[in-house]
Amino acid sequence: MVDVSGKDETSRWARARAVVRMSPDTAARVQAGDAPKGDVLAVARLAAIQAAKRTDELIPLAHSLPLSSVGTDITVDVEAGTVTLVCEARVDARTGVEMEAMVACSIGALAIYDMVKGIEHGVVVERVELLDKTGGKKDYHR
Repeated sequence: MVDVSGKDETSRWARARAVVRMSPDTAARVQAGDAPKGDVLAVARLAAIQAAKRTDELIPLAHSLPLSSVGTDITVDVEAGTVTLVCEARVDARTGVEMEAMVACSIGALAIYDMVKGIEHGVVVERVELLDKTGGKKDYHR
């Protein structure tokens, strides 16, 4: 792990995005809440929040952080056949929360895959990317 003991504690925020591609028919079922396993969006939202809280258990060199908030916004574009997750995390700490936001998106996207694999096996998690981070030495905005 990187030694952050000499850094000042600051308010830090990060936002990431994941895109899950599927057929328009599957996306319509996701939006309607009509999947065999239940409400895809609710499960993905909870999976994302839970994952952010456990990032240090999943990423070997990540610091344990006392998250102050984790939020997940999910949009479905039926016509394009996409479900987009945007997850953000906040903390007052000596290190950033980029990994928490990205892990939240990753696990939320995988939860969507798991929830719809009975409908369609060709679902793809297209990308996971950091959109923004603030509060450290250098802010970043994609």
